[in-house]
Amino acid sequence: MLREQFAALDRDVGGSRLAYLDNASTTQRPEAVLEAITRFYRSSNANVHRGVHTLSVEATDAYEAARGRVARFLGADDPRAIVFVRGTTEAINLVANAFAPTVVGPGDEVLVSALEHHSNLVPWQMLCARTGAKLTVIPLDDRGDLVLDHFDRIDERTKIVAVSHVSNSLGTVNDVAAIVRAAKSVGAITVVDGAQAVGHQRVDVRALDCDFYAFSSHKMYGPMGIGALYARRALLESMPPWQGGGDMVNDVTFEATTYNEVPYRFEAGTPNVAGAVGLAAAMDFLDAASIDAVAAHERRLIEHTVAALRSLPNVRLIGAPRRRASAVSFVVEGVHPHDVGTVLDTHGIAVRAGHHCAQPAMEHFGVAATVRASFAMYNEVEEVDRMVAALEDVRGIFS
Repeated sequence: MLREQFAALDRDVGGSRLAYLDNASTTQRPEAVLEAITRFYRSSNANVHRGVHTLSVEATDAYEAARGRVARFLGADDPRAIVFVRGTTEAINLVANAFAPTVVGPGDEVLVSALEHHSNLVPWQMLCARTGAKLTVIPLDDRGDLVLDHFDRIDERTKIVAVSHVSNSLGTVNDVAAIVRAAKSVGAITVVDGAQAVGHQRVDVRALDCDFYAFSSHKMYGPMGIGALYARRALLESMPPWQGGGDMVNDVTFEATTYNEVPYRFEAGTPNVAGAVGLAAAMDFLDAASIDAVAAHERRLIEHTVAALRSLPNVRLIGAPRRRASAVSFVVEGVHPHDVGTVLDTHGIAVRAGHHCAQPAMEHFGVAATVRASFAMYNEVEEVDRMVAALEDVRGIFS
């Protein structure tokens, strides 16, 4: 069975089999990923790009093979368009600090959406504070969908459009292709937060035609501490380095430094080689499972969850987007989400409770926090039914 490939799921919590429904925060790792990481450390552990001995060559080959694997997974045509980073947050900060200041100045606009994770909001606020640019927002409607009519009012002052592919708080799937087309009509550069998309649906950066695309390994069955930024090669070439140190240089003297070619000029210091190897293994695992089959399975889980929660009199769903992936948010009337999460944990059900680093979206719906159930390929309808039954216990405890 698929579930048996995830060792962390083979345990009891609160006397019940673990139902792990916190996948938007981080997924569990299959044995294939754990084995790939262990195999690297056992047989080829060395630093990359610097040694001529066998282990260093093997480590370099594995690291660069992982870069190529990421490019193929995203539909990119050039591995050198892939920069390894710690995750989506670092990727977006890299763009905001190395690229954006070259195109954004006083009086310009940076456009984000009301759905964004703080990682795709705060770096742009910081940029605007430094440059004198203005942060503008694509509004939400009452369903939790973006109001794309807003693009009728943008013009050449908009230099950056930064949006999530899939909302981490509501599961809204944004029409990124349409957003990119609208942004390009005024010459704006597009930055897509793909953290909640890559493990749940097929992603093709060339079809999307975006300029930058960022994601994290740990949300798609890979290890923590690694992710990647896709960027158009010409944009990478135009960007100065963000961090200084080893491997991002060619020549260093006290008078001047010349920098390495892309993407290496953006990968200062010893990289997370084992993480890159694990990420490549996670992509192999996803391909073997079929990302389209995973998407269909999760869609059935979401539809079942939404219908079941709507049947409960004291539960209010937050948002009803036209297209939803991976996550469902709700509140239990009169009960704080943290209390709901604590009670569910006693039933062995792991959910996320809080503002999900998306406070503007929470404010739009008039709540401080929600309970979020989010899904992965190993989740089952039975787990959803257990959560719904446990919510009856919540009502009994707090009534």
